[in-house]
Amino acid sequence: MIQFIPLRVISLMMLLLLAITMPLTSCKSGKQNNNSSKQNESSADSLQNQTIHQQAVVIDTHTDTPMKLINGYFNLAERHQAPDSRVDFPRLRAGDVDAVFFALYTGQRKRTSENYLQAYNLANQMLDSTLAAIKRNPQMVTLATSPADILNASAQNKAAICLGMENGFPLAKDITRVKAFYDKGVRYITLSHSSNNDICDSSTDKKGAEHNGLSSFGKAVVAEMNRLGMMVDVSHISDKSFYDVLEVSKAPVIASHSSVRALCNHPRNLSDDMIKALAVKGGVIQICILGGYIADEDTGSVNYRKLEELRLKYNNWQYKDDEERKKVWKEYDSINKFYPPVLPDIARAVDHIDHVVKLVGIDHVGIGSDFDGGGGLSDCRDVTDFPKITDELIQRGYSADDIAKIWGGNFLRVFREVEKIAAL
Repeated sequence: MIQFIPLRVISLMMLLLLAITMPLTSCKSGKQNNNSSKQNESSADSLQNQTIHQQAVVIDTHTDTPMKLINGYFNLAERHQAPDSRVDFPRLRAGDVDAVFFALYTGQRKRTSENYLQAYNLANQMLDSTLAAIKRNPQMVTLATSPADILNASAQNKAAICLGMENGFPLAKDITRVKAFYDKGVRYITLSHSSNNDICDSSTDKKGAEHNGLSSFGKAVVAEMNRLGMMVDVSHISDKSFYDVLEVSKAPVIASHSSVRALCNHPRNLSDDMIKALAVKGGVIQICILGGYIADEDTGSVNYRKLEELRLKYNNWQYKDDEERKKVWKEYDSINKFYPPVLPDIARAVDHIDHVVKLVGIDHVGIGSDFDGGGGLSDCRDVTDFPKITDELIQRGYSADDIAKIWGGNFLRVFREVEKIAAL
């Protein structure tokens, strides 16, 4: 028998059902609204961070990209992938990089007439190859030899390519070569590299000091750089050489790619006393984001062991000729590809920036990646990851003005002051 339920009961049942389901619906809707609100806030924060990064004049003061131009075919106009490559023209724009210094790197070898000539030719080969790449891609990049050039390039939505020289070895003992390289666009010289040269002692020469700082030729080189308006770069040089440079130079100096020794005890990094002295001189330390200068290396890792074996195999990078140099870099890249190092992250790198800021203030720190020469972090693999550094700085409470100083403002101030002193 079918029993009919009275309409009044049905109505009560419906009301009860509504009473039960409405709070659930309301809760669900509230949760969705809350999630949506959080997503909106996250999007707004991301947009704000992006704006801060884009408004800064972003300058990377040291990359070794020119080596790729002479180690084999490499098209800077094409987009490549890390870790094989960390800098090219398309990625500079993708990372909102306004300017980058391409270093003309030459390894230190015995100081013979033959090796002097080879180093000189190699530096010019890298320089000419870089200028040719710029000339082929005028819609993407332009050569910059002054702060004004960098700002003009940024206004045209182009990346400014600047030139530095890493190691004064190609100068030989010829002071006129300083001006010759200046006239070709070089705007800083890293006085030495991993070994002593005619200019000064290196921070990492296994034989120890040769000149007890700057040599007499080195003092003449610094004076000539001051006269021309070329920045003196103290990265790689010994502590005594560093203090000699500060005494001799009339202009503030840069450390184009060095980090903080108090946080990573490497002789390539600057001690607190050196950072203080650099700041008093009006200079700037550009934090190098190469893993071994950010955190102490794991000397037990396969990568470290393989690279040490390679260094010893080639007598601390003393190449016999150009063919051997190419072979070494091919082996170097292969080791890093098949036995990748465990790298520190952006947070560890920003710890170095924090340390400098607490020590001497916001006006004396910047960033020099050392990309394509060993630079790179676990979460900063190439120049397209630079906005992540900005994100970390914002998270730590740095203002937009602070970030603008770190990314380029401080370096541009030093660059202008070097030009100003040369004009006196």
